[in-house]
Amino acid sequence: MLAKLESLEQKFLELEKELSSPDIFQDQEKYKKISKAHSELQEIVSTYREYKKILNQIKENQELLKDKDPEIRELAEEEIKELKPQQKKLEDKLKILLIPKDPLDEKNIILEIRAGTGGEEAALFAADLFRMYSRYAENKGWKVEIMDAHETGTGGFKEVIANISGKQVYSRLKFESGVHRVQRVPATESQGRIHTSAVTVAILPEAEEIDIHIDPNELRIDVFRSSGPGGQSVNTTDSAVRITHIPTGLVVTCQDEKSQHKNKAKALKVLRARLLQIKQEEQKKELDENRRSQVGSGDRSERIRTYNFPQGRVTDHRINLTIYNLDAILEGELDQVIDPLIQHFQTEALKQEASI
Repeated sequence: MLAKLESLEQKFLELEKELSSPDIFQDQEKYKKISKAHSELQEIVSTYREYKKILNQIKENQELLKDKDPEIRELAEEEIKELKPQQKKLEDKLKILLIPKDPLDEKNIILEIRAGTGGEEAALFAADLFRMYSRYAENKGWKVEIMDAHETGTGGFKEVIANISGKQVYSRLKFESGVHRVQRVPATESQGRIHTSAVTVAILPEAEEIDIHIDPNELRIDVFRSSGPGGQSVNTTDSAVRITHIPTGLVVTCQDEKSQHKNKAKALKVLRARLLQIKQEEQKKELDENRRSQVGSGDRSERIRTYNFPQGRVTDHRINLTIYNLDAILEGELDQVIDPLIQHFQTEALKQEASI
Protein backbone atom coordinates (compact mmCIF):
# COMPACT_ATOMS: atom_id res chain seq x y z
CA MET A 1 0.00 0.00 0.00
CA LEU A 2 2.81 2.42 0.92
CA ALA A 3 4.60 1.85 -2.41
CA LYS A 4 1.38 2.66 -4.29
CA LEU A 5 0.84 5.80 -2.20
CA GLU A 6 4.43 6.90 -2.76
CA SER A 7 3.99 6.56 -6.52
CA LEU A 8 0.70 8.53 -6.41
CA GLU A 9 2.40 11.33 -4.47
CA GLN A 10 5.17 11.39 -7.09
CA LYS A 11 2.57 11.63 -9.86
CA PHE A 12 0.84 14.44 -7.93
CA LEU A 13 4.14 16.40 -7.75
CA GLU A 14 4.70 15.93 -11.50
CA LEU A 15 1.19 17.24 -12.25
CA GLU A 16 1.81 20.18 -9.91
CA LYS A 17 4.98 20.99 -11.83
CA GLU A 18 3.12 20.86 -15.15
CA LEU A 19 0.39 23.16 -13.82
CA SER A 20 2.97 25.73 -12.73
CA SER A 21 4.38 25.95 -16.26
CA PRO A 22 3.35 29.17 -18.09
CA ASP A 23 2.97 27.21 -21.37
CA ILE A 24 0.13 25.06 -19.98
CA PHE A 25 -2.47 27.86 -20.43
CA GLN A 26 -1.86 27.91 -24.19
CA ASP A 27 -3.54 24.49 -24.46
CA GLN A 28 -6.81 24.77 -22.54
CA GLU A 29 -7.80 21.14 -23.24
CA LYS A 30 -4.51 19.87 -21.78
CA TYR A 31 -4.81 22.28 -18.83
CA LYS A 32 -8.30 20.96 -17.99
CA LYS A 33 -7.12 17.35 -18.21
CA ILE A 34 -4.07 17.89 -15.95
CA SER A 35 -6.05 20.07 -13.53
CA LYS A 36 -8.72 17.33 -13.20
CA ALA A 37 -6.09 14.61 -12.60
CA HIS A 38 -4.39 16.84 -9.98
CA SER A 39 -7.70 17.52 -8.24
CA GLU A 40 -8.55 13.78 -8.14
CA LEU A 41 -5.26 13.02 -6.35
CA GLN A 42 -5.52 15.94 -3.90
CA GLU A 43 -7.39 14.16 -1.10
CA ILE A 44 -5.40 10.91 -1.17
CA VAL A 45 -2.03 12.75 -1.25
CA SER A 46 -2.94 15.13 1.62
CA THR A 47 -4.21 12.14 3.67
CA TYR A 48 -0.99 10.22 2.91
CA ARG A 49 1.14 13.19 3.99
CA GLU A 50 -0.81 13.44 7.23
CA TYR A 51 -0.31 9.67 7.71
CA LYS A 52 3.45 9.96 7.16
CA LYS A 53 3.59 12.80 9.71
CA ILE A 54 1.85 10.60 12.32
CA LEU A 55 4.23 7.69 11.56
CA ASN A 56 7.24 9.98 12.09
CA GLN A 57 5.82 11.24 15.39
CA ILE A 58 5.31 7.64 16.57
CA LYS A 59 8.87 6.76 15.51
CA GLU A 60 10.31 9.75 17.41
CA ASN A 61 8.37 8.84 20.54
CA GLN A 62 9.49 5.20 20.29
CA GLU A 63 13.08 6.50 20.37
CA LEU A 64 12.24 8.52 23.49
CA LEU A 65 11.10 5.30 25.22
CA LYS A 66 14.82 4.47 25.49
CA ASP A 67 15.55 7.71 27.39
CA LYS A 68 16.98 7.44 30.90
CA ASP A 69 14.51 9.99 32.27
CA PRO A 70 11.32 8.13 33.44
CA GLU A 71 9.18 11.27 32.93
CA ILE A 72 10.24 11.55 29.28
CA ARG A 73 9.50 7.84 28.78
CA GLU A 74 6.07 8.28 30.37
CA LEU A 75 5.26 11.30 28.16
CA ALA A 76 6.41 9.39 25.07
CA GLU A 77 4.19 6.44 26.01
CA GLU A 78 1.16 8.73 26.43
CA GLU A 79 1.91 10.38 23.10
CA ILE A 80 2.09 6.99 21.33
CA LYS A 81 -1.26 5.97 22.89
CA GLU A 82 -2.85 9.13 21.40
CA LEU A 83 -1.18 8.73 18.00
CA LYS A 84 -1.99 5.04 17.39
CA PRO A 85 -5.78 5.55 16.92
CA GLN A 86 -5.02 8.42 14.49
CA GLN A 87 -2.71 6.10 12.55
CA LYS A 88 -5.44 3.43 12.33
CA LYS A 89 -8.08 5.99 11.26
CA LEU A 90 -5.84 7.35 8.48
CA GLU A 91 -4.91 3.81 7.34
CA ASP A 92 -8.61 2.92 7.00
CA LYS A 93 -9.28 6.15 5.08
CA LEU A 94 -6.36 5.49 2.72
CA LYS A 95 -7.60 1.95 2.00
CA ILE A 96 -10.98 3.37 0.98
CA LEU A 97 -9.39 6.12 -1.12
CA LEU A 98 -7.33 3.45 -2.95
CA ILE A 99 -10.45 1.51 -4.02
CA PRO A 100 -10.70 1.86 -7.83
CA LYS A 101 -13.09 4.71 -8.61
CA ASP A 102 -16.34 4.03 -10.43
CA PRO A 103 -15.76 5.77 -13.79
CA LEU A 104 -19.40 6.90 -13.74
CA ASP A 105 -19.16 8.70 -10.36
CA GLU A 106 -18.57 12.09 -11.95
CA LYS A 107 -21.59 11.77 -14.24
CA ASN A 108 -24.83 13.75 -14.10
CA ILE A 109 -27.94 11.58 -13.84
CA ILE A 110 -31.39 10.97 -15.26
CA LEU A 111 -33.77 10.47 -12.32
CA GLU A 112 -36.89 8.45 -13.10
CA ILE A 113 -39.67 8.13 -10.51
CA ARG A 114 -42.76 6.04 -11.24
CA ALA A 115 -45.84 5.32 -9.13
CA GLY A 116 -46.23 1.59 -8.49
CA THR A 117 -48.82 -0.30 -6.46
CA GLY A 118 -51.17 1.92 -4.50
CA GLY A 119 -52.94 4.01 -7.13
CA GLU A 120 -53.34 7.71 -6.28
CA GLU A 121 -51.50 7.33 -2.97
CA ALA A 122 -48.46 5.96 -4.84
CA ALA A 123 -48.63 8.92 -7.26
CA LEU A 124 -48.71 11.37 -4.34
CA PHE A 125 -45.69 9.68 -2.77
CA ALA A 126 -43.88 9.84 -6.13
CA ALA A 127 -44.35 13.63 -5.91
CA ASP A 128 -43.01 13.57 -2.31
CA LEU A 129 -39.90 11.67 -3.43
CA PHE A 130 -39.32 14.03 -6.36
CA ARG A 131 -39.53 16.98 -3.95
CA MET A 132 -37.10 15.18 -1.57
CA TYR A 133 -34.49 14.67 -4.30
CA SER A 134 -35.02 18.23 -5.60
CA ARG A 135 -34.41 19.65 -2.11
CA TYR A 136 -31.32 17.46 -1.70
CA ALA A 137 -30.02 18.66 -5.08
CA GLU A 138 -30.65 22.27 -4.03
CA ASN A 139 -28.65 21.70 -0.81
CA LYS A 140 -25.75 20.33 -2.90
CA GLY A 141 -25.84 23.19 -5.41
CA TRP A 142 -26.98 20.88 -8.24
CA LYS A 143 -29.36 21.79 -11.05
CA VAL A 144 -32.65 19.92 -11.57
CA GLU A 145 -34.42 20.05 -14.94
CA ILE A 146 -37.70 18.19 -15.56
CA MET A 147 -37.50 16.21 -18.80
CA ASP A 148 -41.00 14.75 -18.77
CA ALA A 149 -43.83 14.46 -16.26
CA HIS A 150 -47.28 12.83 -16.14
CA GLU A 151 -49.25 14.49 -13.36
CA THR A 152 -52.46 13.34 -11.73
CA GLY A 153 -55.35 15.64 -10.91
CA THR A 154 -54.46 15.71 -7.19
CA GLY A 155 -50.84 16.85 -7.50
CA GLY A 156 -49.19 13.45 -7.76
CA PHE A 157 -47.01 11.98 -10.50
CA LYS A 158 -47.66 8.79 -12.43
CA GLU A 159 -44.15 9.36 -13.74
CA VAL A 160 -41.56 12.13 -13.55
CA ILE A 161 -38.19 12.16 -15.33
CA ALA A 162 -35.55 14.78 -14.52
CA ASN A 163 -31.95 15.57 -15.32
CA ILE A 164 -29.79 16.38 -12.26
CA SER A 165 -26.42 17.95 -13.02
CA GLY A 166 -23.59 19.03 -10.77
CA LYS A 167 -20.51 17.75 -8.98
CA GLN A 168 -20.44 13.96 -8.39
CA VAL A 169 -24.22 13.53 -8.65
CA TYR A 170 -24.09 9.84 -9.62
CA SER A 171 -21.61 9.00 -6.83
CA ARG A 172 -24.06 10.35 -4.21
CA LEU A 173 -27.33 9.02 -5.67
CA LYS A 174 -26.39 5.72 -7.36
CA PHE A 175 -27.69 3.60 -4.46
CA GLU A 176 -31.18 5.15 -4.62
CA SER A 177 -32.37 2.86 -7.44
CA GLY A 178 -35.05 0.43 -6.31
CA VAL A 179 -38.52 0.20 -4.82
CA HIS A 180 -39.34 2.79 -2.14
CA ARG A 181 -42.27 1.74 0.04
CA VAL A 182 -44.51 4.15 1.96
CA GLN A 183 -46.78 3.31 4.91
CA ARG A 184 -49.24 6.03 5.89
CA VAL A 185 -52.91 6.94 6.23
CA PRO A 186 -54.05 8.46 2.89
CA ALA A 187 -56.02 11.73 3.00
CA THR A 188 -58.97 9.88 1.43
CA GLU A 189 -59.02 7.17 4.14
CA SER A 190 -61.94 7.92 6.47
CA GLN A 191 -61.28 5.08 8.95
CA GLY A 192 -57.64 5.95 9.65
CA ARG A 193 -56.23 2.71 8.21
CA ILE A 194 -52.57 2.64 7.17
CA HIS A 195 -52.03 1.86 3.48
CA THR A 196 -48.83 0.53 1.92
CA SER A 197 -47.86 1.86 -1.51
CA ALA A 198 -44.74 1.61 -3.64
CA VAL A 199 -42.78 3.88 -5.94
CA THR A 200 -39.95 2.89 -8.26
CA VAL A 201 -36.83 5.07 -8.45
CA ALA A 202 -34.21 4.65 -11.17
CA ILE A 203 -30.89 6.52 -11.21
CA LEU A 204 -29.33 6.41 -14.67
CA PRO A 205 -25.89 7.94 -15.33
CA GLU A 206 -26.18 10.46 -18.14
CA ALA A 207 -24.56 9.06 -21.28
CA GLU A 208 -22.54 11.25 -23.62
CA GLU A 209 -22.55 10.63 -27.35
CA ILE A 210 -19.05 9.13 -26.98
CA ASP A 211 -20.46 6.60 -24.45
CA ILE A 212 -23.42 5.50 -26.56
CA HIS A 213 -23.67 5.90 -30.32
CA ILE A 214 -27.23 5.96 -31.64
CA ASP A 215 -27.76 5.27 -35.34
CA PRO A 216 -30.42 7.78 -36.56
CA ASN A 217 -31.69 5.09 -38.96
CA GLU A 218 -32.68 2.96 -35.94
CA LEU A 219 -35.00 5.65 -34.56
CA ARG A 220 -38.67 6.28 -35.24
CA ILE A 221 -39.63 9.81 -34.26
CA ASP A 222 -43.29 10.84 -33.84
CA VAL A 223 -44.56 14.32 -32.95
CA PHE A 224 -47.88 15.19 -31.31
CA ARG A 225 -49.54 17.82 -29.14
CA SER A 226 -48.63 18.00 -25.45
CA SER A 227 -51.29 16.96 -22.96
CA GLY A 228 -51.82 17.76 -19.29
CA PRO A 229 -53.66 16.00 -16.42
CA GLY A 230 -56.77 14.25 -17.68
CA GLY A 231 -55.45 14.26 -21.26
CA GLN A 232 -56.47 17.81 -22.19
CA SER A 233 -54.28 19.47 -24.83
CA VAL A 234 -52.00 22.16 -23.41
CA ASN A 235 -50.33 23.15 -26.67
CA THR A 236 -51.58 24.23 -30.07
CA THR A 237 -48.54 22.89 -31.98
CA ASP A 238 -47.07 19.42 -32.42
CA SER A 239 -44.19 20.08 -30.02
CA ALA A 240 -44.23 16.81 -28.03
CA VAL A 241 -41.81 14.14 -29.24
CA ARG A 242 -41.90 10.35 -28.98
CA ILE A 243 -38.72 8.46 -29.94
CA THR A 244 -38.73 4.68 -30.45
CA HIS A 245 -35.38 2.87 -30.54
CA ILE A 246 -36.25 0.07 -33.00
CA PRO A 247 -33.54 -2.51 -32.02
CA THR A 248 -34.48 -2.49 -28.32
CA GLY A 249 -38.11 -1.32 -28.47
CA LEU A 250 -37.34 1.46 -25.94
CA VAL A 251 -39.80 4.36 -26.13
CA VAL A 252 -39.07 7.84 -24.72
CA THR A 253 -41.58 10.68 -24.68
CA CYS A 254 -40.83 14.32 -23.90
CA GLN A 255 -43.38 17.13 -23.89
CA ASP A 256 -42.07 19.51 -21.21
CA GLU A 257 -40.79 22.20 -23.60
CA LYS A 258 -42.81 24.26 -26.09
CA SER A 259 -40.10 23.69 -28.69
CA GLN A 260 -40.12 20.42 -30.65
CA HIS A 261 -36.33 20.72 -31.10
CA LYS A 262 -35.72 21.00 -27.31
CA ASN A 263 -38.06 18.09 -26.58
CA LYS A 264 -36.21 15.93 -29.11
CA ALA A 265 -32.84 16.79 -27.52
CA LYS A 266 -34.16 15.93 -24.04
CA ALA A 267 -35.72 12.66 -25.25
CA LEU A 268 -32.41 11.62 -26.86
CA LYS A 269 -30.62 12.36 -23.57
CA VAL A 270 -33.01 10.02 -21.70
CA LEU A 271 -32.71 7.36 -24.43
CA ARG A 272 -28.89 7.43 -24.24
CA ALA A 273 -29.03 7.02 -20.45
CA ARG A 274 -31.37 4.02 -20.74
CA LEU A 275 -29.22 2.39 -23.43
CA LEU A 276 -26.14 2.90 -21.24
CA GLN A 277 -27.99 1.18 -18.38
CA ILE A 278 -28.78 -1.80 -20.64
CA LYS A 279 -25.10 -1.95 -21.63
CA GLN A 280 -24.07 -1.84 -17.94
CA GLU A 281 -26.55 -4.59 -17.03
CA GLU A 282 -25.20 -6.81 -19.81
CA GLN A 283 -21.63 -6.23 -18.59
CA LYS A 284 -22.69 -6.92 -15.00
CA LYS A 285 -24.41 -10.17 -16.06
CA GLU A 286 -21.14 -11.31 -17.63
CA LEU A 287 -19.24 -10.42 -14.44
CA ASP A 288 -21.81 -12.20 -12.28
CA GLU A 289 -21.17 -15.43 -14.13
CA ASN A 290 -17.53 -15.23 -13.08
CA ARG A 291 -17.88 -13.56 -9.69
CA ARG A 292 -21.04 -14.31 -7.73
CA SER A 293 -20.74 -11.70 -4.97
CA GLN A 294 -21.16 -8.29 -6.53
CA VAL A 295 -21.29 -5.07 -4.53
CA GLY A 296 -24.70 -3.39 -4.80
CA SER A 297 -26.92 -5.03 -7.35
CA GLY A 298 -28.98 -1.87 -7.95
CA ASP A 299 -31.85 -4.12 -9.01
CA ARG A 300 -34.90 -1.89 -9.13
CA SER A 301 -37.22 -4.79 -8.27
CA GLU A 302 -35.69 -4.85 -4.77
CA ARG A 303 -37.55 -3.10 -1.95
CA ILE A 304 -34.74 -0.94 -0.68
CA ARG A 305 -36.40 1.48 1.71
CA THR A 306 -39.55 2.00 3.77
CA TYR A 307 -40.95 5.38 4.85
CA ASN A 308 -43.29 4.82 7.81
CA PHE A 309 -45.27 8.00 8.57
CA PRO A 310 -47.08 6.95 11.80
CA GLN A 311 -43.71 6.16 13.43
CA GLY A 312 -41.76 8.94 11.69
CA ARG A 313 -39.32 6.22 10.61
CA VAL A 314 -37.16 5.57 7.55
CA THR A 315 -35.59 2.11 7.19
CA ASP A 316 -33.03 1.12 4.57
CA HIS A 317 -33.36 -2.67 4.31
CA ARG A 318 -29.99 -3.26 2.60
CA ILE A 319 -27.96 -2.17 5.61
CA ASN A 320 -30.59 -2.52 8.38
CA LEU A 321 -30.46 1.23 9.03
CA THR A 322 -33.41 2.82 10.84
CA ILE A 323 -33.68 6.58 11.41
CA TYR A 324 -36.52 8.29 13.26
CA ASN A 325 -36.24 11.55 11.36
CA LEU A 326 -38.70 11.14 8.47
CA ASP A 327 -39.72 14.82 8.13
CA ALA A 328 -36.11 16.03 7.80
CA ILE A 329 -35.27 13.30 5.26
CA LEU A 330 -38.28 14.23 3.10
CA GLU A 331 -37.08 17.85 3.28
CA GLY A 332 -33.89 16.76 1.53
CA GLU A 333 -31.59 15.93 4.47
CA LEU A 334 -30.61 12.68 2.76
CA ASP A 335 -26.94 12.54 3.77
CA GLN A 336 -27.90 10.76 7.00
CA VAL A 337 -29.07 7.84 4.82
CA ILE A 338 -26.64 8.18 1.91
CA ASP A 339 -23.40 8.40 3.95
CA PRO A 340 -23.95 5.05 5.78
CA LEU A 341 -24.86 3.43 2.42
CA ILE A 342 -21.65 4.65 0.78
CA GLN A 343 -19.59 3.47 3.78
CA HIS A 344 -21.26 0.05 3.64
CA PHE A 345 -20.58 -0.46 -0.06
CA GLN A 346 -17.01 0.82 0.33
CA THR A 347 -16.45 -1.80 3.06
CA GLU A 348 -17.88 -4.48 0.77
CA ALA A 349 -15.57 -3.32 -2.03
CA LEU A 350 -12.59 -3.52 0.36
CA LYS A 351 -13.52 -7.12 1.22
CA GLN A 352 -13.68 -7.96 -2.48
CA GLU A 353 -10.31 -6.32 -3.15
CA ALA A 354 -8.79 -8.37 -0.31
CA SER A 355 -10.26 -11.63 -1.66
CA ILE A 356 -8.90 -11.18 -5.21
